[in-house]
Amino acid sequence: MRFQDDDAFCRYVAGELAGLADVVAVALGGSRAAGTHRPDSDWDFGIYYRGNFSPDALRALGWAGEVCELGAWGGGVFNGGAWLEVDGRRVDVHYRDLNDVELRLAEAREGRFHIERLLFHLAGIPSYFVVAELARARVLHGELPKPEYPDALRQAAQRTWWNDARLHLAYAKAAHASRGHVVHVAGAIARATCEAAHAILASRGQWVTNEKTLLDDAGLRDADAWLTGLEPGRLVEAVDRVADNLAKAIAAAQAP
Repeated sequence: MRFQDDDAFCRYVAGELAGLADVVAVALGGSRAAGTHRPDSDWDFGIYYRGNFSPDALRALGWAGEVCELGAWGGGVFNGGAWLEVDGRRVDVHYRDLNDVELRLAEAREGRFHIERLLFHLAGIPSYFVVAELARARVLHGELPKPEYPDALRQAAQRTWWNDARLHLAYAKAAHASRGHVVHVAGAIARATCEAAHAILASRGQWVTNEKTLLDDAGLRDADAWLTGLEPGRLVEAVDRVADNLAKAIAAAQAP
């Protein structure tokens, strides 16, 4: 390895990314920014650009891995990126259109957002996801805002996520539980639990940037047991029990 020191490696990667055309800022995210990483954790870099950023510029750095086109990771706020290996380390690069990020920040301050489908996220991601990244990131090059969690977003996100969770459970009970559809009920429980976790964390004003620790952070890790031993003849009871548990968790989060 060329870099024995993580700080030197971080500076090197950030410098190379900052030199790409139209990139105005580079930030470190994920566990590395939070200080919760393991020795084998990957490195998450966000490149914030204005104008017509070209992934070809990133390819030209010659790092091994896959560089995707803009919009390849869903085409929404999660704007694509690259999975790379640099000096023997796993590096993820995320494309962030700064104009779009600033729009999502303005919406969040007004309590407005939408939820997008994204691979590997059971509940999808909210459009304020990119705002959460800013709040938790370590800026390595350039300048980026460091947003607080807006009060308007706390109220709107808590209400929206919890409403979605309740509706998914209600539909699972009405359309699938009485028919013994274990797969559909299990899926609805899993999704609704993640949505309730988003609601709980929103009520606390706690940013979410992935689902890996979502249930742990919301105090819902015990939900793993709710999916154990689902039986076709007892699915209505199972859905009611989950709905009751989640309602109690939401009420506790809202308590002064």
